[in-house]
Amino acid sequence: VQLQASGGGLVQTGDSLRLSCAASGRTFSSYAAAWFRQAPGKEREFVALIGRSDVTTYYGDFAKGRFSISRDNAENTVYLQMNNLKPEDTAVYYCAATTGAIATVARNYDYWGQGTQVTVSS
Repeated sequence: VQLQASGGGLVQTGDSLRLSCAASGRTFSSYAAAWFRQAPGKEREFVALIGRSDVTTYYGDFAKGRFSISRDNAENTVYLQMNNLKPEDTAVYYCAATTGAIATVARNYDYWGQGTQVTVSS
């Protein structure tokens, strides 16, 4: 499966963004998906995951209450709605997919998109 992330940009504190991850090549409903992020000089960090349907979701502590992950299997797309953005959310956001077990660790994901930059100004 090939993943294409989009939707990043430059916003101000308190704004919202919706990231999209479009999948192609295979039946996307066979894959669990997740978003990770990486800020300059920091390790890649788990943001949110979603199971093969939209029943199972899980968030990193910083994302709870502000971010929401969803998917549309008919459109082969996973979304990350980010509200009340803060400067510390500035990072490159990556979508990832796996046919294996869902997990919060990057090594469990076999397929990665190219990343989309999110910059939040104060």
